[in-house]
Amino acid sequence: MRNMPKLRFILINTIFFSTAVFSQEIPLNANPDTLTKKEKRELKKEIRTEKKEEKIREGKWMFSPVAGPGYTPELGLSLAGGVLTSFRTDKKDTLLQRSSLPVMFGVSTTGAIFLSGKLTSYWLHDKMRIYGDFWFKDMPDNYFGVGYENGLNTPKSKDSTAYKRLWFQINPRGLWQFKKNFFVGGLLDLNYTKGKDSSVGVESDPTFMEYNDKPFNSGLGALFQYDSRDLAVNAYHGMFAEIGASFYGSYLGGQNNYQVYSFDFRDYIQLFKPGQLLALQARGRFTANNVPYGEMSQLGSPFDLRGYYWGQYRDKSMLFFIGEYRHKFYKKSGKPSVHGLVGWVAGGSIGNTPVDLVHWLPNLGVGYRLEVQPRMNIRLDFGVGKESYGFYFNFNEAF
Repeated sequence: MRNMPKLRFILINTIFFSTAVFSQEIPLNANPDTLTKKEKRELKKEIRTEKKEEKIREGKWMFSPVAGPGYTPELGLSLAGGVLTSFRTDKKDTLLQRSSLPVMFGVSTTGAIFLSGKLTSYWLHDKMRIYGDFWFKDMPDNYFGVGYENGLNTPKSKDSTAYKRLWFQINPRGLWQFKKNFFVGGLLDLNYTKGKDSSVGVESDPTFMEYNDKPFNSGLGALFQYDSRDLAVNAYHGMFAEIGASFYGSYLGGQNNYQVYSFDFRDYIQLFKPGQLLALQARGRFTANNVPYGEMSQLGSPFDLRGYYWGQYRDKSMLFFIGEYRHKFYKKSGKPSVHGLVGWVAGGSIGNTPVDLVHWLPNLGVGYRLEVQPRMNIRLDFGVGKESYGFYFNFNEAF
């Protein structure tokens, strides 16, 4: 027992030396017993960082629980909680990207309940990629009708737009890499949109009347991708391009027949240090034939024109552009910090056909990023649209 103080001193110095190697903020030869409170906090941070890096190197599972508030035009004030899970499907393959599965659950002051999950996974030395989105919402909502003019001019009220909406979507996608950076694959989309307690204005809408009693849709599709990003969930450089086509019908119980054609182009241009970049996106979604109101192309999600009422602007065709500057801060030592800021400008349009995309909705915003796992962030965004705004709490980048 008399040797305990000496052993403790040796142990503390060993831990201190191993973490100080990764930081220039605390001298290597400092005596831990004489550290200031600030230096001790920095030492604890370095120890936690080293533990995370060890898990990354060994491909272990990592879990980061978070909770926070948000405000969006359609949900009102909300409180959401969730967990960011990441892992490597092959622990021996140190070059393989870590897979991730963020899951969010929340409630809002309007009485809404929502749940979402987004899987991004890499298998067989990145020869195979499996993605999957899951959404569930049971919420009081507003339906403004179809088209730009209805979205702009229909007054939001309990008599004209109010109804309750139950929505879920299950959308797995699998792709195979047949050449470096080139992928081809397929998708399954199962979705359900059902309205009830509808106001007089919603009940009289012809599209709502035609499709509300046919809420379930099932589709199969094909995807082609080019992806040279260094990390899919938070790219610092590289390009991503995708074109897809989905066909919905009576198979698997589907109640409507329609088609969806889409493209998604993204470019990530490093400007200064890693994590300080310009991110660009252009995305289009075009539908044809008997498209139900819940499956029309919409603007205002947490992944496009942040700040608009999600679903206020909907039609068969949609196109938007986003330019976003992302800035990661660095410590005095030159090491990257866990903090970052973003700012974006965007514009989008909806119409019955691509030639009808003539009315453009402006959008801009700013955001804060907190890295909870290496290259994986909590996202806090404030976006402003035309006579609307929203505050978003989510995982990873918008695109």
